Amino acid sequence: MAVSLPPTLGLSSAPDEIQHPHIKFSEWKFKLFRVRSFEKAPENAQAEKQDSSEGKPSLEQSPAALDKAGGPKPALTQVALKPHTKFLKKSHDDGKARDKAIHQANLRHLCRICGNSLQADRHHRRYPVHGPVDGKTQVLLRKKEKRATSWPDLIAKVFRIDVKADVDSIHPTEFCHNCWSLMHRKFSSAPCEVYSPRNAAMEWHPHTPSCDICDAARRGLKRKSRPPNSQLSKRLRTVIDQARQARRCKRRTRDRISSKELMKKIANCGKIHLSTRLLAVDFPARFVKSISCQICEHILADPVETNCKHVFCRICILRCLKVMGSYCPSCRYPCFPTDLESPVKSFLSILNSLMVKCPAEECDEEVSLEKYNHHVSSHKESKETFVHINKGGRPRQHLLSLTRRAQKHRLRELKMQVKAFADKEEGGDVKSVCLTLFLLALRARNEHRQADELEAIMKGRGSGLQPAVCLAIRVNTFLSCSQYHKMYRTVKAITGRQIFQPLHALRSAEKVLLPGYHPFEWQPPLKNVSSSTDVGIIDGLSGLASSVDDYPVDTIAKRFRYDAALVSALMDMEEDILEGMRAQELDDYLHGPFTVVVKESCDGMGDVSEKHGSGPAVPEKAVRFSFTVMKISIAHGSQNVKVFEEAKPNSELCCKPLCLMLADESDHETLTAILSPLIAEREAMKSSELMLEMGGILRTFKFIFRGTGYDEKLVREVEGLEASGSVYICTLCDATRLEASQNLVFHSITRSHAENLERYEVWRSNPYHETVEELRDRVKGVSAKPFIETVPSIDALHCDIGNAAEFYKIFQLEIGEVYKNPNASKEERKRWQATLDKHLRKKMNLKPIMRMNGNFARKLMTKETVEAVCELIPSQERHEALRELMDLYLKMKPVWRSSCPAQECPESLCQYSFNSQRFAELLSTKFKYRYEGKITNYFHKTLAHVPEIIERDGSIGAWASEGNESGNKLFRRFRKMNARQSKYYEMEDVLKHHWLYTSKYLQKFMNAHNALKDSGFTLNSQGGLGASLDLEDSPELQDSMEF
Repeated sequence: MAVSLPPTLGLSSAPDEIQHPHIKFSEWKFKLFRVRSFEKAPENAQAEKQDSSEGKPSLEQSPAALDKAGGPKPALTQVALKPHTKFLKKSHDDGKARDKAIHQANLRHLCRICGNSLQADRHHRRYPVHGPVDGKTQVLLRKKEKRATSWPDLIAKVFRIDVKADVDSIHPTEFCHNCWSLMHRKFSSAPCEVYSPRNAAMEWHPHTPSCDICDAARRGLKRKSRPPNSQLSKRLRTVIDQARQARRCKRRTRDRISSKELMKKIANCGKIHLSTRLLAVDFPARFVKSISCQICEHILADPVETNCKHVFCRICILRCLKVMGSYCPSCRYPCFPTDLESPVKSFLSILNSLMVKCPAEECDEEVSLEKYNHHVSSHKESKETFVHINKGGRPRQHLLSLTRRAQKHRLRELKMQVKAFADKEEGGDVKSVCLTLFLLALRARNEHRQADELEAIMKGRGSGLQPAVCLAIRVNTFLSCSQYHKMYRTVKAITGRQIFQPLHALRSAEKVLLPGYHPFEWQPPLKNVSSSTDVGIIDGLSGLASSVDDYPVDTIAKRFRYDAALVSALMDMEEDILEGMRAQELDDYLHGPFTVVVKESCDGMGDVSEKHGSGPAVPEKAVRFSFTVMKISIAHGSQNVKVFEEAKPNSELCCKPLCLMLADESDHETLTAILSPLIAEREAMKSSELMLEMGGILRTFKFIFRGTGYDEKLVREVEGLEASGSVYICTLCDATRLEASQNLVFHSITRSHAENLERYEVWRSNPYHETVEELRDRVKGVSAKPFIETVPSIDALHCDIGNAAEFYKIFQLEIGEVYKNPNASKEERKRWQATLDKHLRKKMNLKPIMRMNGNFARKLMTKETVEAVCELIPSQERHEALRELMDLYLKMKPVWRSSCPAQECPESLCQYSFNSQRFAELLSTKFKYRYEGKITNYFHKTLAHVPEIIERDGSIGAWASEGNESGNKLFRRFRKMNARQSKYYEMEDVLKHHWLYTSKYLQKFMNAHNALKDSGFTLNSQGGLGASLDLEDSPELQDSMEF
């Protein structure tokens, strides 16, 4: 092609100048522009168009210049202009940025939730994904008493989509009206004709060359691809990339520094916040950064935490949000003033305990940050001190943390405006205007409970009781739903005050206290146990099909999952655990591991038949499996520090029910089917650690299970031993009844769960081909498979009852003088018993009973009872023997009954071996007619095994089953309270209310009431509830007013 160049721009010199490394960018860019922008001839326009259609125009393909029309065409070699690397890279980056901008523009027309186009809506209704909800939704949430105030919370709750981590270049920022209608249908009961176009959440991906969103926006047009520049070497491209990254980092650093300086100017808190240079200790830089504000870089003052877990001073973050927009200054995450929350208590305690130097020149003291205000108040004349409180100058801290004088100064202008409005509109009633403003603020933030209390105070009705207090009243007074609702309506109708909360408020309070509410995790995960945490009451027969095949079981069983119940019990004791750590001078932020010792109890409740109810024919006997958290310790250094110990381990208030079943405790197959899943969960928890958030910190818990709360009958049942009438008298050792009578004292504990399992295998397989008697002697009375691991111990309660029954028999035999005439008839023995019962009723007010119980045993085993019985015995020698026998027993009894014998009865503990030997000597000499060749089970355990158990466990009484026994009467009362037509739901209600009865959180309200009652607290006649209702005449309120 013929070209004509100006003399100043020769073709031979232009490329060399462009490629020269020392020529400035502006010079060669200008020359290049001149070369490419020469005038084109009209005749060559079509030729240029054809040339451009063959390929993309580039510096290599375009001519240097075009001659005028009709000019000569000298033969001239076309010189290709080589492009510069920076120019090509910049063009490529511009193309990328343009594609991303187009992609982001296309995202603005799509719904974040369903992915449909927003332009399909004729009314152009669209809603922002981030930000507060609109007015209509806010009104609906207030009616439903929901606390969500922003769209991200509602979207996460309805669609299970987390939009808080969205990026504008990947995710749309708005959603459509159809998804808005779905959220309204979720929270309103009105029917709404909307549909969800998707079953699963829409997935959004970053922009790629084959992006579906951009392809759809181009209506099927194919993206034009640019050929890569093959002339740039790999080394040159690497150098260019590194230079570009360095420029970007430098630009970002500069922007970050300028943004941080701008935020410091906005906060302007240099005169009111303490600098980190005032810290008395030279802490590491990371620690100093964690306790300093990320805006002003001072020590945190009135700290608040955002949703993205960044911590700022309250004044600093509020000022920055107001000026720079609703996003976190650290990570640009969406943030609003309503999202600010106070950090966890452990962080605040660490922050307040920091030692700072007093900035006053004349003072060299170091004080904690918590006491800094009080210390600085003594330096009134010093100008160097940074005072947190407001002395009338610029606002320096949050309003609530100021003095009354500083609050008046800050709110002076607002107070004048409110006063002017009240004088003009409300007749000068400033108080009503302020309370109304406060009420509207609470309603706007969906804090309806506090708003209702304030509104009640404004109307002169006073605030009602909290739902937890009302729940404690209902559970502890055993009120049914109808009884409580009748009381609620009566009180509200007569007084006009909502003192008690409605039933739906009580059900909301129940959820927090019942198992299945708190999230947790096991490390490693429990074997054969579901990882879900929201598990409430489940069917106790769930493990029946896999345990027993084709066994007809007519029973009803309800239970909690063992791990969920333990978590709920630990969270119920959260305040006690943290208080114990403070009492031991331990830091609140210690995460463990905590060691939790759990006592397990299981016992039959006998006949619980009721006339009401329908359903299948089930046994009218019940069994309850429960547990008690005995103590909690934490590993601190090289020792374990005890932070909690149950003060009353035998109380029904701490014995938490785990499983209730209508079954007979002697039915081995049914017990195995129902309790086997519980035992499997317990075995899985032994080798795992619980991860539970307590006090805002994730803590670790390990569990130790001790099955000691079983009576003699149930121990033999679950350990596979023969019944109590067996030749093998003891569940702790292998002694026979004859061996135990010949040697009353010297025995040791030999049985264990593992040994019983081995003996069962021997009994089942008979590997030595022995006869029945030989095999029975080898396995020492094991005849069934053990399925619950128990700790060899003595049940103190049943030990007392069994020994009292034996003393009752001795009294009868002494009245009939059996030591003289051992061959008395049956009629004579009945006459001795009648004489004893009549005399005890006359002297000791003891009514005859059919079967020995705990109350009769406690009254019978006294010195007064022995003196009364001696009146019926003529021999003085027998008087002395009976008195000595009872005296020795009463000296030994506190050792196995007390929770800590080493502290409560150290003398009896030291003399126990002597007293037990003397007691055994009396039985074998003075009362030989009764104990020659035989001995009772509990006498044998009392004399032979008590010292060994005390040495091993430290106590016998604390590990007894008395708490589980005390719960029997609670079962009957709760069953009467929750009488329903279906026994299935009845058992659920009984289990639920029995669990709530043992809640330590609810017990605190009862303890507070008892303290007020003991101190003589009474309500006056004007404000008192009893005076206004005349409750003594209301039979349906008698139980509640007892509370």
